[in-house]
Amino acid sequence: MADKPVLFLVEDDAAFARTLQRSFERRGYAVFTATGAAELAALLAARTPAYAVVDLKLAQTSGLGCVETLHAVDPAIVIVVLTGYASIATAVQAIKLGATSYLAKPANTDDIERAFGMTAGDAAVPIAGRQTSIKTMEWERINETLAETGFNLSETARRLGMHRRTLARKLEKRPIV
Repeated sequence: MADKPVLFLVEDDAAFARTLQRSFERRGYAVFTATGAAELAALLAARTPAYAVVDLKLAQTSGLGCVETLHAVDPAIVIVVLTGYASIATAVQAIKLGATSYLAKPANTDDIERAFGMTAGDAAVPIAGRQTSIKTMEWERINETLAETGFNLSETARRLGMHRRTLARKLEKRPIV
């Protein structure tokens, strides 16, 4: 195990974590799993990984704290954030906190391993308009405004020109991570 690259997997979905763990172990990684910040701290007390995969939404908390912890321990750790709740706001925050990549689920082992190899940006990426739904654009704008206002619902509703109760209903349907 000493010559295998160490990978920490921070994921609260046990079935998904087991699947990823087995897949990475078949590829030659030594995989250690955690379901949250406390278990991650225990893993970090024993070893430092070369790679980490962190789920953005861990139970009722954000995985961004785990990204920050991993980066503080060793800025050389290649950290990939996985999420089923992708937004521009969380992607930007993940990168600022030390993640090297941000992938929307469903992502498989090939996608994650490819992200491990892409630690630098690519200035040659073509700029193209993206097709997105109005609902997605609205959700991204809500997230952006919430972040700008320090998650003050009243001020966010005022800036978006909507009633506070309307904003609260939208947030109930799709909670912030």
